[in-house]
Amino acid sequence: MSSSTPGTAGKKTKAATGGKASASRKAATGGKAATGGKASGPRKAATGARAAAPRKAPKAESHLAMVRRARRINRELAEVYPYAHPELDFRNPFELLVATVLSAQTTDLRVNQTTPALFAAYPTPEDMAAAVPEEMEEIIRPTGFFRAKTKSLMGLSAALRDEFGGEVPGRLEDLVKLPGVGRKTANVVLGNAFGVPGITVDTHFGRLVRRWKWTDEEDPVKVEAVVAGIFPKSEWTMLSHRVVFHGRRICHARKPACGACPIAPLCPSYGEGETDPEKARKLLKYEMGGHPGQRLSPPADYPGKPAPALGNG
Repeated sequence: MSSSTPGTAGKKTKAATGGKASASRKAATGGKAATGGKASGPRKAATGARAAAPRKAPKAESHLAMVRRARRINRELAEVYPYAHPELDFRNPFELLVATVLSAQTTDLRVNQTTPALFAAYPTPEDMAAAVPEEMEEIIRPTGFFRAKTKSLMGLSAALRDEFGGEVPGRLEDLVKLPGVGRKTANVVLGNAFGVPGITVDTHFGRLVRRWKWTDEEDPVKVEAVVAGIFPKSEWTMLSHRVVFHGRRICHARKPACGACPIAPLCPSYGEGETDPEKARKLLKYEMGGHPGQRLSPPADYPGKPAPALGNG
């Protein structure tokens, strides 16, 4: 953790840019002064912290003020990550469901490197339900906990075959009844395979919303309920992607890249990480740091490099 404080960071930044606007005035503009307003994607994030003096949220911030700040953060993240997307490769609801179950306790990258062989062997729920457990375990071994995951995948596939005609249901109450499927997995599938708005509270999402003081709840269901009350339903799915993208690329758990963060003026936890812009830029990950992403087959508008296949890096 850097010993720099928001006050000293602001003085250095102001001197470097020749700007005269105060930190609070910049924060009130939604962070545009921090990014120049025009930059997009990785460039905006990489240059974002040079021109903004981050501010601490008021000690007694009202609920209304918090909601306004949260919504400004979402708007800023939408400019930084206009290409935000689910980072699991999939071609249909069944593949997304399976990939999401596999993603527990591992990275999306490792799942994406594993699923091509898995779906080649078991392309449908009927095929997966009839698999030889030991053979499936060997395929998904790289994702960890492969025995438990094999049991869940075969169980949910059998349920899809027997109860839903081999199709993934498009309702939360049906999805959460499947073996190995909780609210987080269900919301991922609903939001990205069926277009049903949902908030996905994974480790990154919960960590960032607490860091931003939107809530101090730890329970994912309670976090989901609180955040759902801050944003309109139409924003839920994309908000989830933007927050997770930011957590993976800039606002890391152990050492956030505060000095390269485009929403620093809106963050009450500024200073928990590296505040020096040059040092902070070295902490950026994936496309923000010029490295491959997590998908082997990313969307066409993704500005970074595709991830390598298993065994190629």
